[in-house]
Amino acid sequence: MATRSASARYEGFGREGKGHLSLQSGVLSDQPYDFGTRFGDTPGTNPEELIAAAHAACFTMALSFALAKEGYSDGTLETDAKVTLDKDGDGFAVTRSDLTLKADVPGIEPAKFEEIAQGAKAGCPISKLLKAEITLKHTLNG
Repeated sequence: MATRSASARYEGFGREGKGHLSLQSGVLSDQPYDFGTRFGDTPGTNPEELIAAAHAACFTMALSFALAKEGYSDGTLETDAKVTLDKDGDGFAVTRSDLTLKADVPGIEPAKFEEIAQGAKAGCPISKLLKAEITLKHTLNG
């Protein structure tokens, strides 16, 4: 249905190497990434930050569509995602993505909201992609 692309270029190797990321949309173009942006505080981006952005966006949109399907048409959803990169043998692995949602959905019962939110978490394409623990905490006003 849809194919999206991104590209990465890395010059030099290991901790001394420097990379650049670009997205098909152009929203990121030659964005720097390297050891310092991934494991330190150097300005730039990293794969885990991009996965967190993708997961937050995907889940929030999936929940929005699920709520609309149930007849809810007004409200606000705000999601933060924290992706954890842990040591895994000689390498690393993304081990979890923790979603924190603030929702304002007037007229919805908490149990119904929980059911819909958990379904969106499980059904979101990025959730399906990740082989990591995925948690969801939320607050509901409305």
